[in-house]
Amino acid sequence: MLKRILAIALGMFLGSLLALGGAQAWIWLRGGSERELQRSSAYVREIMELVRSDYVEPGVEIDTMTHAALRGLLESLDPHSQFMDARDYTNLREDIDSEFGGIGVQVEFVDDSVIVIAPIAGTPGERAGIRRGDRIVRIDGEAMTGRGMNAVVNRLRGKPGTEVVVGLRRAGAEDDVEVTIERQRIRVESVTDVMVDADGIGYLRLSQFSEPTADELRRALATLHDEGMRALVFDLRNNPGGLLTAAAAVAEQFLPEGEMIVYTQGRHPDDQQEFFSTNRGEGVDVPVAVLINAGSASAAEIVAGALQVAHKAVVVGERSFGKGSVQSIYRLRRGEALRLTTAKYFLANGETIHERGVLPDVDIVMSPEDDANIALQRARSDITDSAEFERRFGFVPVADRQYDAAKAILQASLLVEERKVAGR
Repeated sequence: MLKRILAIALGMFLGSLLALGGAQAWIWLRGGSERELQRSSAYVREIMELVRSDYVEPGVEIDTMTHAALRGLLESLDPHSQFMDARDYTNLREDIDSEFGGIGVQVEFVDDSVIVIAPIAGTPGERAGIRRGDRIVRIDGEAMTGRGMNAVVNRLRGKPGTEVVVGLRRAGAEDDVEVTIERQRIRVESVTDVMVDADGIGYLRLSQFSEPTADELRRALATLHDEGMRALVFDLRNNPGGLLTAAAAVAEQFLPEGEMIVYTQGRHPDDQQEFFSTNRGEGVDVPVAVLINAGSASAAEIVAGALQVAHKAVVVGERSFGKGSVQSIYRLRRGEALRLTTAKYFLANGETIHERGVLPDVDIVMSPEDDANIALQRARSDITDSAEFERRFGFVPVADRQYDAAKAILQASLLVEERKVAGR
């Protein structure tokens, strides 16, 4: 309790603490008067002195109190702003580089708990059956509720080959689920399941948006074209997002040059950005259907929304997550950093995704259980016998109704085009 109270009280001290870290940190003080800063600094200094002199356990470190204060303040702003110590910042860089050691799940801090947005395709977390919406309540037997996202992520990550026991609270389940997972060095491929079926309908899945994503997609699209793709199902389900620049680089591959993709607005002129397609051609020149669900967030929503607004794709599935904010990274001393929400982004038609999501053109809602089952089916497409699949995984393969609907729409579009050509 004392730690929680201390974190809240010391949050007022953030401005003066960051001022010690360099001139760039003064961005936090814009709009505040010098007198208010001095008054708050003196007040928090008084609290820190009281803790050091009178707290029952001696030896409370100033750095410990400072970090608690920073985390408390940043987490009070929104779920996406956070203070990162050196280890947290290293983890973030690993995410951006698409390589890290751990179990492979994307998480969000909601209502004092860490909740799974989506397991990453092809990772130990997905193979263990972790699902979108699972609440991580224990790690190696230790309760995680109220510990914060950084603490949970740090416990999930570790040396490849080591095991971690994860306790999950799942909606609709009477008892918590516990899974033992072996950590691996995870080199996440953004583009997976690239294929063309007998009808010429291409398919690919995009699992995240990192620095290599756009190049991976470009190569995958070239492969699909070489294999005779006539239409494309572009699967963004359970894609938790990533880099804004990667989203723009992906979207422009479907859009003609000069088409607006997204723009951002914040408090300061530097936060105002516009992203346009620089594609010299017309982009992907076949009919496209984009699949989304409640696990599609951030950069995934930008791409789905941009293609929808530009009438370059039909969007199939369910309302997306609704994360329409931009986080900027401020590097501090000692390898630490701040991730701060500095802007919101808007689609070319002026609509915001934030807390609204992308609304599909064709609404087909599936349960988290079906989502998880379908993801496992795609991950184990090598098992073609349904009886063998049920024996190994405990369920009969289910129909992917969202994919089936998208394919039917594309087939109808191709049929219309064929009739137009025949009628010329």
